[in-house]
Amino acid sequence: MNIVDSSGWLAYFADEPNAKHFVAPLNDTDSLVVPTVTIYEVFKVVLRESNENEALQAVAAMRKGTVVDLTASMAISASRISLEHKIPMADSIILVTAKEFKAVIWTQDSDFKNMEDVKYFPKK
Repeated sequence: MNIVDSSGWLAYFADEPNAKHFVAPLNDTDSLVVPTVTIYEVFKVVLRESNENEALQAVAAMRKGTVVDLTASMAISASRISLEHKIPMADSIILVTAKEFKAVIWTQDSDFKNMEDVKYFPKK
C-alpha cells in the first residue's frame, strides 16, 4: 500500500521536477490510500493558486485511490504521534493512516525525512 502526501500530489499536479517520483504510486490506484487530510490540503492549495474547477479535478484524481476518513481512534493516535515526533497535525494523521494500512509514505516533506517506511525526495 502507498500514501502520497500532499507535497507529492502537488508536485505531480504542477509537473515539478520531483513529480516523476510520484507517478508509480499514483498510477497504482488499487494500492493507493488517500487520507482525507491530504484532500483538504491539496484542494486548498490548488484553489488558492488556480481555480475551483482545477481543485475539483485534483480531488477527482485523488478519489481514485481508497479515501480514508479520520476516525476517533486514529485522531488519538495521531495526537500521540504528533507530540512524540514533534510534527504537525496533518503529518501525524498521514503517519497514523500509513501505520493502519501498512503503507509506504511518498513525500517531499522533510518532517518525514528519517522515518521508517518513507520514500523521501528532497524538494528541488
